[in-house]
Amino acid sequence: MSDITSLLNASDNDFSANLDRLLAWDSIVDSGVDERVADILTAVRNDKDAALLKYTNQFDRRDVADACDLELTQADLDAALARVSSEERLALETAATRVTQYHQHQLADSWSYTEADGTILGQRVLPLERVGIYVPGGKASYPSTVFMCGLPAKVAGVSEIIMMVPTPDGVINDMVLAAAAIAGVTKVFTVGGAQAIAALAYGTESVPKVDKIVGPGNVYVAAAKRMVFGQVGLDMVAGPSEILIVCDGKTNPDWIAMDLFSQAEHDENAQSILISPDADFLQQVQRSIKTLLPTMERAEIIRESLSKRGALIQVADLEQAVTLVNRIAPEHLELSVESPEELMAGIHNAGAIFLGRYTSEALGDYCAGPSHVLPTSSTARFSSPLGVYDFQKRTSIIQCSPAGASALGQVASVLARGESLTAHARSAEMRIQKDKD
Repeated sequence: MSDITSLLNASDNDFSANLDRLLAWDSIVDSGVDERVADILTAVRNDKDAALLKYTNQFDRRDVADACDLELTQADLDAALARVSSEERLALETAATRVTQYHQHQLADSWSYTEADGTILGQRVLPLERVGIYVPGGKASYPSTVFMCGLPAKVAGVSEIIMMVPTPDGVINDMVLAAAAIAGVTKVFTVGGAQAIAALAYGTESVPKVDKIVGPGNVYVAAAKRMVFGQVGLDMVAGPSEILIVCDGKTNPDWIAMDLFSQAEHDENAQSILISPDADFLQQVQRSIKTLLPTMERAEIIRESLSKRGALIQVADLEQAVTLVNRIAPEHLELSVESPEELMAGIHNAGAIFLGRYTSEALGDYCAGPSHVLPTSSTARFSSPLGVYDFQKRTSIIQCSPAGASALGQVASVLARGESLTAHARSAEMRIQKDKD
């Protein structure tokens, strides 16, 4: 059997160009997606529930006659919670508790301070009123995404959480609905794809318009999110799942191979990369991949993902590995090395960092605590994981005393006239107190 995953060496002359090609997510996006998504958005915006029904029946192979049948009731959620096994319920509740506890540490509070002349400056922090969470369905179901999107919103104080989840062929996943019941989701609609994003952004007769949309999705969902930005807020426009592992060669190669599989199994465009200075270890991992792959339930997806976008990269040392990490800016980063804290000190770009040989990325996906909704496609250079702060808005507060307005007015007058904005200047000047002899 030939090697499944590419072997690259950072010392090769063409390495940089090869890495750029490997990371180029845009190159595998169908150029026709944007056009098709734009048509869907327009139809939903104009025809509302009628378009929602049309596309749901078409794309998810359903036969829904009335838009009201797209919405699940609280009784439906409670029934699903009752149907899951005791083991599943315990796992769901444990994960929900951990995610909630973690995000409670992120809560921001309003604040203010008073200057010597009595002027008060501050910031008011309030939750968003209504948000939409998109939970993918199709190749897999994601109760974990319900928690990772819904619970930070709940902790933030969002009053309405509208969940969209596709149900191809009408198959509804009980774990997803049970998670929605535990998370306190307000409404659930069995709608997916670009049409779900459109409904949340524009509103329909059945689906309320939201203030912000969060959650991962496929290329159609990502394209739709890009197009509705400005109409609503967004968490991010996510690309395929990614994992980057840095290993010193002393971790069990089977563990590393399976960690690479954990992201590759999401879909064919997911990306799994291993970096190590140990050439022999890279070969060991390659052998582990070949041995373990036939045992995987989603073997074909993993194989295609690893062959298209996977790589095992040899570097000169761990210092060079850190340089590559910062260049790649991965969604998930495992530091499977002897002293991960020391290595982490040099890393500036990563969505989430998993320290040590025992901290598999899978633990973060489900129950460690932080949200698994993370920046992809190198956007960790400037973006952060989804959190409570994404569901809170901040308003500046300014209250001038007479003396403060006078002092600030003199400064504002000069600056406004420097910009030739004389109404600004005169507005400020009217508050300047005249000296009384």
